[in-house]
Amino acid sequence: MSTYLDYNASAPIDLRVLDCMVDVYKNSIGNADSRTHGFGEKARSVVEDARKQVATLLGISSDEVFFTSGATESNNIAIRGLVDYGKKNGKMHIITTEIEHKAVLETVKHLSENGFEVEFIKPGINGRVNASDVLDKVREDTLLVSVMHVNNETGIIQPVKEIGDALAQRDVLFHVDATQSCGKLVDEIRGIKYNMLSFSAHKLMGPQGIGVLVLKKNRYKLPPVKNIMYGGQQEHGIRPGTIPVALVAGCGMACEIASTEYKENAQKAIDIKKAVLKEFDASGIEYSINGDPKFCVDTTINVSLKGVSSEALMISTKQFCGVSNGSACTSKSYTPSYVLVAMGLDNDTIESSLRISWGAGTNKDEAVEGIRELLAVAKQFSL
Repeated sequence: MSTYLDYNASAPIDLRVLDCMVDVYKNSIGNADSRTHGFGEKARSVVEDARKQVATLLGISSDEVFFTSGATESNNIAIRGLVDYGKKNGKMHIITTEIEHKAVLETVKHLSENGFEVEFIKPGINGRVNASDVLDKVREDTLLVSVMHVNNETGIIQPVKEIGDALAQRDVLFHVDATQSCGKLVDEIRGIKYNMLSFSAHKLMGPQGIGVLVLKKNRYKLPPVKNIMYGGQQEHGIRPGTIPVALVAGCGMACEIASTEYKENAQKAIDIKKAVLKEFDASGIEYSINGDPKFCVDTTINVSLKGVSSEALMISTKQFCGVSNGSACTSKSYTPSYVLVAMGLDNDTIESSLRISWGAGTNKDEAVEGIRELLAVAKQFSL
């Protein structure tokens, strides 16, 4: 049986989360915005309980939590929702990085075609942008800085704490895409100063189709983000549409589990990473890690096997393990990873790169066996 090692694309749902959702589907049948009967009140109670669970995980107030369909929508709202404010106040400058998720890159590209100036910060070969490179670009008319916490392809942690601390002293909004860190780097997220934060539940073993946009209050006021869709006043007007109560409950449960188990899961991730790297060392294959390991999360390895086509290897070993060679949102394009290109890696290194990622649901022995089988095939390719 193939071992799933592509958690950065989507983590399998925790069965406790699934049980919670099934119970809600069965027993909380109302619309959370129905005000005239108990069914609506019960559904609304489920939603508000989940909001508190998310807030507890992030160390924020529950009235700063807004449910969306996922991080892609959250990113769009956080960025596009500032257009009117930016134009009104003459703040038409945006700073982001070349290695953001497409949900950010495509959104700021849209704004750049509509009057905004966008500057993209390049990472070093270590996969990490320098905080000073970001901060040196800040101007009087800078509206927004958007930097992801952990890169989805390399697992490299970006200097969002340093950036957030500096921007807290400036009249500049700061957005963090925490999709790959939420539920994992729990203490670190709680220590970041930001105005807006995004994540998707399915990255932390919750359900697909639900996510969160955090809008942090400053002196009791939310960031000047407006809705980008129309149709209702759900989620306090930030995001219209009937609230998917069971999905929200699943998101909340995933966050509650992460709140209580993240330290245990972190140690498990370390043990898996050590075991996987031991297999690489024992294989005799020449390999290199893409990105500086000292800045990498313990749930991800982006590795290049010298002389081995990653596409051919993945096809030949899918019966042993499920890995990838880039972001799931661009995996059908078969173009070189724009993240690795931005880092300055050569074509041979990029074409031989694999992303291996795991999580709380991964069995270490099964992961090791899957990687061992993958490396046995890779060894034949490299002869």
